Amino acid sequence: MAGSVMSEVTVIEGAGTPVEAGPPRAVKLPPRPPIPKPVLGVAFLTSRRWTIAQIARIVRSYGSVFTLNLPVFGRTVVVGDPQLAKQLFMANTEDVGNIQPNLSRVLGPGSVFALDGAEHRRRRRLLTPPFHGKSIKNYEKIFEEETLRESANWPQGQAFPTLKPMMRITLNAILRAVFGADGEQLDELRRIIPPWVTLGSRVATLPTPSRTYGRFSPWGRLAEYRSRYDLVIEKLIDRVRADPNFENREDVLALLLRSSYEDGSAMSHKDIGDELLTLLAAGHETTAATLAWAFERITRHRDVMSRLVAEAATDDNEYRQAVICEVQRSRTVIDFAGRHVYSPTLELGEWAVPQGYSVLVSISLMHDRAAEFPDPDRFDPERFIGARPPTFAFIPFGGGTRRCVGAVFANVEMDVVLRTVLRHFVIDNTAAPAEKVHSRGVAYTPKNGGRIVVHRRKTPLAQEDSNNR
Repeated sequence: MAGSVMSEVTVIEGAGTPVEAGPPRAVKLPPRPPIPKPVLGVAFLTSRRWTIAQIARIVRSYGSVFTLNLPVFGRTVVVGDPQLAKQLFMANTEDVGNIQPNLSRVLGPGSVFALDGAEHRRRRRLLTPPFHGKSIKNYEKIFEEETLRESANWPQGQAFPTLKPMMRITLNAILRAVFGADGEQLDELRRIIPPWVTLGSRVATLPTPSRTYGRFSPWGRLAEYRSRYDLVIEKLIDRVRADPNFENREDVLALLLRSSYEDGSAMSHKDIGDELLTLLAAGHETTAATLAWAFERITRHRDVMSRLVAEAATDDNEYRQAVICEVQRSRTVIDFAGRHVYSPTLELGEWAVPQGYSVLVSISLMHDRAAEFPDPDRFDPERFIGARPPTFAFIPFGGGTRRCVGAVFANVEMDVVLRTVLRHFVIDNTAAPAEKVHSRGVAYTPKNGGRIVVHRRKTPLAQEDSNNR
């Protein structure tokens, strides 16, 4: 697609006047840093975030926007400015669609990631109800139960990484929210999902091979996981449909099975499987990574820990929410949100990006902007108390019509998990150096897993507070 467009226009990088060639199209691209493509390719595949940050420093005089030719995504405009991000996220969905390629390579063609335009809007309408309002309140008890179950055997007085326990908590919580109950099939999903998500996260940003090269290759193993998953989902669908209480069930699978589009048609079992996989994969790894970062951060800030503990003994959560937001800002788990340009040109400020290009909003660059976040290297939850940053300056869940459908679910889950741990454990402060950022492929996690040292409280905080009153 991009090749045919480029034959009709002359692309001008940096300042200058657009030159017409064929149909008039005012194409004007941001500057391209003079980095050899092989060097850029190796650097980007090795460490996306570091590469984008270094290029941003090199081209600081250009502003927070530049052009690159990237592996996998091809010709790309990288944006680190809230106003340009707003233009992109608010653009007509017929003009821009999801980044190509995207996670549907791993999650399946029926995933919301694979859909654009009207089809994407129709699917989001079906997915939104289970993740808002009353449904979320119903899940809070699940979040607390899973946290207590996982933390029951935590070692006391010795350091341990929180990432894996958080992975188990968030996976079990999303499994229960999606399927409504435990059982043999959910045990099988617990065996399949973690290694599948880990492998899928690592290969999702790599070029797709022309064939899988058998079950010993990464793509072959993904196909094997998918085959096992499809069998489990069919059994679960049959079980849920056979439930005498089917019409009153509030789990996500039952809601999807009962829902229909405006024309009365229903989702196919294959699409439901792809969508549930999207919720399971996206809904547990990124949330767990953020929680691991939260524990890593608060153990290094005694004043923050003290305020969190005091608040955990009450029903308030204003400061805890501010801490979660500051963790998401300072330790961004997903580093970009992308779109693909379908219109002849897409206006972004003074620039006009041609059809066939990708546009990546660098979330990590946005969250490090001193204009919106003074002294951005400082961990300071007070930024989110009272006045909040502009909407498009803080985008941990992406933005626009493709903003994460499970954002509210994830936010409440992180709040409840953090509160529950604080109520039942004393977490030691540490003077250890901050953990470095580690790439798992798609998500970024603490390099050492967010290690903490805990001691179980004799009496949970909430009970102490109640007794004092």
